[in-house]
Amino acid sequence: MPQGQPSSVPLDGLTTRQRRHRPLLIVHTGQMKGKSTAAFGLALRAWTAGLPVGVFQFVKSAKWRVGEENAFRALGDVHERTGQGAPVAWHKMGEGWSWIQRGGDADHAADALEGWRQIQRDLAAERYGLYVLDEFTYPMKWGWVDVDEVVATLADRPGFQHVVITGRDADPRLVAAADLVAELTKVKHPMDAGQKGQKGIEW
Repeated sequence: MPQGQPSSVPLDGLTTRQRRHRPLLIVHTGQMKGKSTAAFGLALRAWTAGLPVGVFQFVKSAKWRVGEENAFRALGDVHERTGQGAPVAWHKMGEGWSWIQRGGDADHAADALEGWRQIQRDLAAERYGLYVLDEFTYPMKWGWVDVDEVVATLADRPGFQHVVITGRDADPRLVAAADLVAELTKVKHPMDAGQKGQKGIEW
């Protein structure tokens, strides 16, 4: 794709402008860190372009106050005060569950499924211009949310709504349905040298 030029042009009857302005399904997957970080970079661009942003976090604990959340809540406040940018909504799907599937009284599968149902309602209402479904590959991998239903819902979404899904082990059906798929592969990581995560880098 030299200088931003497409490598081929499909015979789909669309004009260049029509093809350029169609909503995308984007997947960030792979074993390396940075999948969510890249998605939030897209969300910053969407906010600047005036597209309402909806963030739905599925694995990071509702008790964590991650840096991106604080920043995007501040951007939402900026929009409310000045009209600059766009509205921002931040949702945490499930209380206090993280990378390890924990026990306890919470029904994490039910929480994840209800999170997906909310996304379906928002898509039908055309509520956001960009949806960040953070770590959403995991509920699909664990069987909490049906992959075929996700693919069908996203394929049939109305209006102009971009969707970016992050997480390891993206299902092949989701990968096949996506317009853009990026796989992050580790070359080096500070943890290889015994260094733990740090504020401003991991959160």
